[in-house]
Amino acid sequence: MTTAIPDNVTCFDVFNGDADGICALHQLRLAFPREATEITGVKRDVALLSRIDVKAGDRITVLDISLDTNVEALKKHLTAGAEVEYFDHHAANQRFAHPNLQLYWNDARDVCTSLLVNEYLEGRYVMWAIVAAFGDNLLDTANGLAMQHGLSREDRSALMELGRLLNYNAYGESTEDLHVHPQLLYREVHKFVNPFDFIQNSSHFLALQYAFAEETIFLSELQPVASRGLSEIYLLPDVPWARRLSGLLANRLLEERREYSFAVLTPRQQGGFVVSVRSAHPETLPADRLCSQFAGGGGRRIAAGINVLEAEQQDLFYQRFFDFFEPAKAGTQL
Repeated sequence: MTTAIPDNVTCFDVFNGDADGICALHQLRLAFPREATEITGVKRDVALLSRIDVKAGDRITVLDISLDTNVEALKKHLTAGAEVEYFDHHAANQRFAHPNLQLYWNDARDVCTSLLVNEYLEGRYVMWAIVAAFGDNLLDTANGLAMQHGLSREDRSALMELGRLLNYNAYGESTEDLHVHPQLLYREVHKFVNPFDFIQNSSHFLALQYAFAEETIFLSELQPVASRGLSEIYLLPDVPWARRLSGLLANRLLEERREYSFAVLTPRQQGGFVVSVRSAHPETLPADRLCSQFAGGGGRRIAAGINVLEAEQQDLFYQRFFDFFEPAKAGTQL
């Protein structure tokens, strides 16, 4: 990464538009500045490698998007002669070795992509890794790392808020749903080596903070539409704020009641639903195993989702959700 890049080589930075993807790329480019074409989108828009065309010698850095979702495009780019660095923590059942592929992968429940980059950089920009861990709802990991570096409770709270705001901005059906396009948000973040300077000086932080405070009021009125034992399903209304808050709701529910597993269904404007699932038992009942039963489903053990659940599959999803998390219990309460 430190070698000079020839003029005929094109570089691509392909990253998830959430807190983890933005902070992971930010750390890398602080350490290793590079002019690159940036490819990103909303949090669920992860089939990003198919958007680029490459030639031999081109360099691709991939951060926080599923290898399984992008495996065909990845193989195509490697066959064309591109060099790929891939950092990720999602399920990668189709991972493989290739001389032009450097894969930094770990799907442990207490790992996110920014933590992998932090390890790669030997902690050089650890504060941004802490922000990302908070954004990915890895609260114990984030707090532990923050305390190792002597952060006060007030400082930890500030980084937690920043992580959640960056993540909040990534949820939506399209970038039109978002307050700030992820590419623009990354570029704003990249102006600041220190996240506390971003908090103090960026108008983007203030705008997201205000919008978040306005919209989270709606969450207090929500109730599950179906429940069984220690598992609940929430169905959000078909409005923009619901698309923006769907991931936050899923994370908040799991944080407040860790013994429960949850699903949050958000209506899509083009029909069907986006689904977020959180597992209270990620080692024995991984969320990605349930979601991968449906087309476009996948993720991590503790947090997974389905990009498009067709409307006619709603009842089937309810059944499989409860059969997965409450196999010995019957009598779903609607």
